[in-house]
Amino acid sequence: MLKAVIFDFDYTLGDTTNGIVLSVNYALEKLGFGIKDKEEIKKTVGLSLKDTFFALTERQNEEQAEQFSKYFREKADLVMVESAQLYDDTKKVLQKLKNDGYKTSIVTTKFRYRIEHILDKFDALELIDLIVGAEDVKIEKPNPEGLLWVMDSLKLEKNEILYVGDSIVDAKTAENAQVDFAGVLTGTTVADEFKMYRNVFIGEHIRDVYNFIMNCNQN
Repeated sequence: MLKAVIFDFDYTLGDTTNGIVLSVNYALEKLGFGIKDKEEIKKTVGLSLKDTFFALTERQNEEQAEQFSKYFREKADLVMVESAQLYDDTKKVLQKLKNDGYKTSIVTTKFRYRIEHILDKFDALELIDLIVGAEDVKIEKPNPEGLLWVMDSLKLEKNEILYVGDSIVDAKTAENAQVDFAGVLTGTTVADEFKMYRNVFIGEHIRDVYNFIMNCNQN
């Protein structure tokens, strides 16, 4: 029986594209690389900062990746929260889940403090029981460490969790944790790509995921 819904953040609950683009290109320029266009950067959203660097530069240089991460955070601290937006249905869905008695959590490659500040900006922080960010895990998604931490902290079994995300990284994370996954199409991943991974539902928005949960309860 489902007891908790765990969400990714970027392109699942909200959009921080502008802040990400500014931070990525700031970091790339500091390292002497050319800037990347918005659409190319959007495809890396959900990856760790190191993997973002590897993907955008096609260089497997650990030292440069560390510097990239440092410069990214330097810029992100200035622009990310201000530029962040929640999707129209996010607060409504989170409130409904809370009212229905579900635990809610976020597992993201963003830093926990940044998610806290974004949610607080929109008066939504109290709607989330637990946030697991990049600073809370040794290995980021698609490693299941973050999901497993939520399960342990909230005293949940694998069959009591639904993980909701917008990317293949999220689908792999759920698969690695052996929990159910629902994909949303508010990111850059299309439905056919999700079908390659084990999932219980694919919908346009998180409100569709909420409706799916309600329909399952009635059957």
